[in-house]
Amino acid sequence: MTQTATLLIELLTEELPPKALEKLAGSFADTITDELKKLQFVAADVAANVYASPRRMAVQIPAVAGIQPDQHIVRRGPAVAAGMKDGQPTPALAGFARSCGVEVSQLTTAHDGKQDVYAYESTKAGESLSAVLSGIVATALKKLPAPKLMRWGDLDVQFVRPVHGLVMLHGDALIDGEVLGLKSRNFTRGHRFLSEGDVTIANADAYARTLAEQGKVIASFTARRELIGHKLAEAAAKLGATIAAPDALFDEVTALVEWPVVLEAGFEAEFLGVPQECLILTMQQNQKYFPLLDAQGKLINRFLLVSNLETADPRYIVGGNERVLRARLSDAKFFYEQDQKQRLDSRLPRLEHVVYHNKIGNQLERVTRLSSIAASIAKQLGADSSLAGRAGYLAKADLVTDMVGEFPELQGIMGRYYARLDGEDEVVADAIEGHYHPRFAGDSLPQGPIATAVALADKLETIVGIWGIGLIPTGDKDPFALRRAALGVLRMVLEAPLDLKALLTATAAAFPAGLLSASVVDEVHAFCLERLKNYLAADYKSDEIDAVLAQAPSVLNEVPAVLAAVAAFKALPEAATLAAANKRVKNILKKAEGEIAAVNPALFAEDAERALFDAVEALAPAVDAKFASHDFAGALAQLASLRAPVDAFFDGVMVMADDLAVRGNRIALLAKLAALFNRVADISLLAE
Repeated sequence: MTQTATLLIELLTEELPPKALEKLAGSFADTITDELKKLQFVAADVAANVYASPRRMAVQIPAVAGIQPDQHIVRRGPAVAAGMKDGQPTPALAGFARSCGVEVSQLTTAHDGKQDVYAYESTKAGESLSAVLSGIVATALKKLPAPKLMRWGDLDVQFVRPVHGLVMLHGDALIDGEVLGLKSRNFTRGHRFLSEGDVTIANADAYARTLAEQGKVIASFTARRELIGHKLAEAAAKLGATIAAPDALFDEVTALVEWPVVLEAGFEAEFLGVPQECLILTMQQNQKYFPLLDAQGKLINRFLLVSNLETADPRYIVGGNERVLRARLSDAKFFYEQDQKQRLDSRLPRLEHVVYHNKIGNQLERVTRLSSIAASIAKQLGADSSLAGRAGYLAKADLVTDMVGEFPELQGIMGRYYARLDGEDEVVADAIEGHYHPRFAGDSLPQGPIATAVALADKLETIVGIWGIGLIPTGDKDPFALRRAALGVLRMVLEAPLDLKALLTATAAAFPAGLLSASVVDEVHAFCLERLKNYLAADYKSDEIDAVLAQAPSVLNEVPAVLAAVAAFKALPEAATLAAANKRVKNILKKAEGEIAAVNPALFAEDAERALFDAVEALAPAVDAKFASHDFAGALAQLASLRAPVDAFFDGVMVMADDLAVRGNRIALLAKLAALFNRVADISLLAE
């Protein structure tokens, strides 16, 4: 035990929650490794191997010492300045010495960062790994991100699932210990069906190999996932198909099997008449199967499944899975056929019984608002407002279909299919599906102005309505996903020439008078700009973003061009001086009392103030023209010529003159200068 060796810790359990398995195992391994590092059993740069399968969590850490290094301990006591009185130890100092088991004369002194204090230094012999390991494992279990625990048998211990075994090996030596009422041992169990009896782990380094060879278990989550992905890709290639599955499905299936076997199965071609999104979803979500697509992206009537059993004749496994899927697909086919018996628009009255929010109303009232808001936005985008209004009105009709009732994830998608079957205009059908986009960060934007109009209407109506009744996001709580909705709005208006403030105002006007707070438009506009700041942070510098957004812009598709102009201005040699001067002007204007009057040239007493006034007057038309033509870089570049008159003004003019009329006139001149400076962005925020 005095030498370093690999440490292995394994918990053998009942089947762990698949969606949480990797996270649980990672937390388990990280805590144990961190605790061993704190106690100096391993070097700070040691990396652990994490193992996770449905029935086990394990960690394997190399080069773990059997005995902890001796610990140098320093105990700090009373301050030196207050430790003695009249040549005798104070009661506090004497008590400190007694607690250390020594005389006062044996104490040393140390500095605690503020003052010199009495101290006692000692060396404590390092503890053995066996003395601390059980406590470390217990600590790791307490820190697991598992909100729901359970008890089993007549034991008082709790864990995510019943635990049946504990392995703690240091090299080939068994570490004696107890966790969750279980004594440590050097053997585990293999695959529930493919392995018989105990699997002895002769050495901690042999864990993964022994389990694979004797227990039919691939213990590494990563290795198992890679094997599943390789086998699936190989099987799909033989069929000339590609797999339709998100990463989450690969992860979940990896967490469900210990010895993956990929099998091919199929279903009747008649089911392909159902929209493939329905079939794919039921295969993925309900059965954890892997649908297959042809070269054109169309679903074929073959699929792949990952079994946890290896058998010479897999026909029974394949047949059983096909029977289960057939029942699921039959349900989907039935729902689809039943839904087609009613037009989408005939379902709208049923939305009156679907509550949106008890303070805002039902979904029928909501789609009426969506219709009017979408029509208004479409008009601004130069699109057909009647088509946008129709799409907004039908946008939520599929919520009361049987298919969406069974699979809520298909909302919008089924609406598009049913709208096409009803003979609605193609752009209306596409907008019904597209108005949910973007659904998450990185998701695609709705395609076309009609879909964009409905998507904006949907998200704006949610934000303004929910915010307007006082349900404002706080901290990490955002039950109505207003932050996500705001990000979706921002991504769309960054691509379109729309006035965000005007959109918010029109949205608020669509609600009944007096329902929403009077300040909702300004508050939501500020909220959106704060979200925009976070969104832009990945591509622009914070001072540049602050300078642009300080102007509370409302036509946001101009923001990228303004940011580029600000970055170009910052690179000019005059920029730093002008930014500092503008910051000074801003501070002076903050202190100005009363209303700022117009500049009166007759009150100029210094050549420098007249020169600055003339420069501002001469430059303003050019800056305004550049701004009006959206040449933001050109507008800011014009400001560079103001450096000399601005420097001369601050060098030779006392702004706060004793003569109140002169002082007010100079403040008015600075206000005029600031207005020119800030025509594009708040330049003062670029000052260091």
